[in-house]
Amino acid sequence: MKIAFIILQYLVPQHLLSRLVGKLAETDIPWLKDLLISRFIKQYRVNMDEAKDPDPRHYANFNAFFTRALKSDARPICEDADAIACPADGAISQIGKITGGRIFQAKGQDYSLLALLGGDREAAALFENGSFATVYLSPRDYHRVHMPLSGTLRSMSYIPGALFSVNTTTAENVQGLFARNERAVCLFDTEAGPMALILVGAMIVAGIETVWDGQIAPPPKGIKTTDYSQGAREIHLQKGEEMGRFKLGSTAIVLFAKDKADWHERFQATTPTRLGEILGRIKTG
Repeated sequence: MKIAFIILQYLVPQHLLSRLVGKLAETDIPWLKDLLISRFIKQYRVNMDEAKDPDPRHYANFNAFFTRALKSDARPICEDADAIACPADGAISQIGKITGGRIFQAKGQDYSLLALLGGDREAAALFENGSFATVYLSPRDYHRVHMPLSGTLRSMSYIPGALFSVNTTTAENVQGLFARNERAVCLFDTEAGPMALILVGAMIVAGIETVWDGQIAPPPKGIKTTDYSQGAREIHLQKGEEMGRFKLGSTAIVLFAKDKADWHERFQATTPTRLGEILGRIKTG
């Protein structure tokens, strides 16, 4: 079954399927959008008590429901000055060190830091022998991504690619998965030095959005990089502030430079995560 699932992903028109699902998720036909939302809540046991608006019928379409806001006190953000906040609800896919320019993906699989960053050697040099944390967002999770630390946006690169599923089965069987899928690489300057927050698209993900640029649609055919460091518009986000969201589920990857982050020892592959909890601490000295 696992082999069939992987083969199917190579055969289906990934982008066409994802865009069609995106169209369906935007429908505002009352009976249809209510049916989609109610079935999803039941299937994935979504906790609507946490939602700012707990009534599923109030959402204009499925995407509005899927990217729903939470109540203001639903996810407290760790307050310690040296604490790195977890950027999203979900589960740890992998966490650890970047070694020899490679990032661990899953059992028997790793991928290139340089490829993940779209071939940007200057950006890759910032994180050589640094630290990474990969958080997988399942369908039932809250799908907004928030800042692990306060930071000023230096640049964003939107990198087109495939749209493989990002679940455990695919991660264990598709080489270089996260460096192959469509993604947005957001580079920030923080008190701990450079930090990258990477939003990775996946099968039937209808879009990736950032709070400063909205959704890139249609996606560019080549890598599109925007430099925010030289413009008049400075984009600074506080720790815990929303920076982006997924329309349907995917993965967020956090990168720090060498000797700048110390991950909490309790986190390992499959450990559940909640937005705002302490993922690790900034190294000082």
